[in-house]
Amino acid sequence: MNRRGFLAVTTGALTGTVLSACARQAPMDISGDSAVYGSPATVGRSSAPRPPASLPPLVAPTVQPPALPVTKGAIPVGTAITGIPVPGPYMAWTIDDGTDPDVVAAYAQLAEQTGNRLTFFLNGNQPSWTIHAHRLQPLVASGQIQLGNHTWSHPDLRALTTQGIQDQLQRNEDFIQATYGVSAKPFYRPPFGYVNAHVRSAAAAIGYTAPTLWYGSLSDSSVLTSDQVAAFGDQWFGAGRIVIAHANHPAVIGAMQHLVDLIAQRGLRTVTLRDVFQTT
Repeated sequence: MNRRGFLAVTTGALTGTVLSACARQAPMDISGDSAVYGSPATVGRSSAPRPPASLPPLVAPTVQPPALPVTKGAIPVGTAITGIPVPGPYMAWTIDDGTDPDVVAAYAQLAEQTGNRLTFFLNGNQPSWTIHAHRLQPLVASGQIQLGNHTWSHPDLRALTTQGIQDQLQRNEDFIQATYGVSAKPFYRPPFGYVNAHVRSAAAAIGYTAPTLWYGSLSDSSVLTSDQVAAFGDQWFGAGRIVIAHANHPAVIGAMQHLVDLIAQRGLRTVTLRDVFQTT
């Protein structure tokens, strides 16, 4: 996506509600370097009824998805990633946190049964990533699922010292390497989307050079209905987008078939960040 064109859109059309993720209102300037309005929401389990342990199967679309891109774009320097850097029908479906093991399992099932490619920005202190490691490991090894760093325990990195920022990222990196045998570098998502020059510098010093935000959200960091989650998919699933979702509340499970069908109907191909960004 052309970043200049994207920023022109954001200044006129996007609001904090559009970009909500891990916070009641996310940065108005999604580069994350300007003032942030609203206070962070608590990341935790939903009080809504839990789905059954046995999840209904998903039906994969019969339409063959577009091919993966043959070219990749450069990671931007001095600013955050907000969109796909190559032209085409590509969309990154990214999922944060992981406070609900059933939702993590549902996303694993989605990948297994539909072939969609996903990027998880995980918090290693959440048991979901250990409970379901055996199921996710082959998907990670194949490249269908990418793991990104969302810090160990989801603090506002702007409030930490350089050492504190690096400790959060490195502890999570160590967990990812020990559990899944891969490195998350260079991609990280700062909790709440809060990032500034100090955070970028501290993270880059240990190999995390790609702060990753978003352009579009399922808005499911709060408790919604499945129909509401599906409606946000209708609004934001599109070419060039990095869309943020969360593995925290069960409503998204009921929206998954709609979202999978939507991707096919719109002729999209889900990609991981490694599919579209040069990392070597």
